[in-house]
Amino acid sequence: MGRNHGGCNIRCRAPGRRTRLVDPRPGTPAHHGARRRGPILSRVRLPRRVVALGAGAALYGAVVAAANRFALPRLREGAAVTESVTVVVPARDEAPRIASVIADLREQRGVPRLRVLVLDDDSSDGTFEIARRAADSDPRITVVRSSTPPPDGWTGKAAACERAFSESHPDETGVVVFIDADVRLRPGAIAAAVTLLRSRSAALVSPWPYQVAGTVTERLVQPLLFWSWFSILPVAVAHRTRRPSMAVACGQFLAFDTADYRAIGGHSAVAASPTEDLDLARTLRRSGRTTVVAAGGPLVSCRMYEGRHTLTGGYTRWLWSAFGSPAGAAAVVTAYAVAYVVPAVAAVAGRGRTRRWGVLGTGAALLSRAVARSTERGERLDAADALGIAAHPVSVVIFGWLTAASVRARSAGRAVWKDRLLP
Repeated sequence: MGRNHGGCNIRCRAPGRRTRLVDPRPGTPAHHGARRRGPILSRVRLPRRVVALGAGAALYGAVVAAANRFALPRLREGAAVTESVTVVVPARDEAPRIASVIADLREQRGVPRLRVLVLDDDSSDGTFEIARRAADSDPRITVVRSSTPPPDGWTGKAAACERAFSESHPDETGVVVFIDADVRLRPGAIAAAVTLLRSRSAALVSPWPYQVAGTVTERLVQPLLFWSWFSILPVAVAHRTRRPSMAVACGQFLAFDTADYRAIGGHSAVAASPTEDLDLARTLRRSGRTTVVAAGGPLVSCRMYEGRHTLTGGYTRWLWSAFGSPAGAAAVVTAYAVAYVVPAVAAVAGRGRTRRWGVLGTGAALLSRAVARSTERGERLDAADALGIAAHPVSVVIFGWLTAASVRARSAGRAVWKDRLLP
């Protein structure tokens, strides 16, 4: 048995081997091994706390998403609207898409006083000619061409929207709607947006289009647009307050009370902003007005970017501005990694409680993504949606990479969109 040196001997038996005694007294090899294990255990406890923190954040996101599913207004077809509605479509190099959106606008129901102005913003691909053919002499639709570059300090889109608004001469008591050329509309979409605007006594309603995704990269990234605010911002609270920090808007579809839009200066108030939609909503709220975000699907959809190259260029153009500064961008990316990447890694590679926290956090993350996507779409999810949801941690990693690329491009003065350098 060996001697007990004031401590206790440990008997270890391996199959087919003799019993051996290990002495854990100070100064012995066993004692030094035990001391070496101490720091390793403490290092394991630290990641566990980080994983638990991330899981808690993911759970918060799932709870908020579940609440928002019931709180978020949705466009619904209803009665006709009798007031004047002016739809503005700025278009630059939109030849593959412009005919479709014009056809959708011509099919709108419940808007007897509809007028449409399409402004070709110095396109080089025949957008103007295609738009005129698509209008087919419809008296409600005017197609104009502008070859004037944006003024210094203006983004191309803000300048085009401002110019188109001036050309359209909207009724001061009516509604002006800005639609991107890549948006698709079901026949009752415009009337539904105007109805919601008036029922909420709002200055702005922004129906968030269902983001159509074609390629693998699009399926990984595009659903994050809706999910990123839907899983963080309690909509019921955001719609009860006029705090600018709680504004949400999507520039693909903006419906304004014309007088309120004019009162804040229109797009001139956000001339240099690459996220003019969000800044317009914030400007309205600062002036004491109400803005509302709504789920647009399935009445409104949009394929924002087509393919990896266009998607990367698009997000590089504006993502840097979403967080205020490079430090803000780094903080957001880090928070997303802790909440949505660390738990997934722990669920796969962790052990014990660390792994259980990881499984909990990953499940909550996937739930928030699924609830967001189904709410955005307004219809049943398909197999491609399910695969995108399962790959949510990968989506967050790509988001981090796109954010870093956008910050670098901005710092180097290389933020460009459609052959124009951003101010």
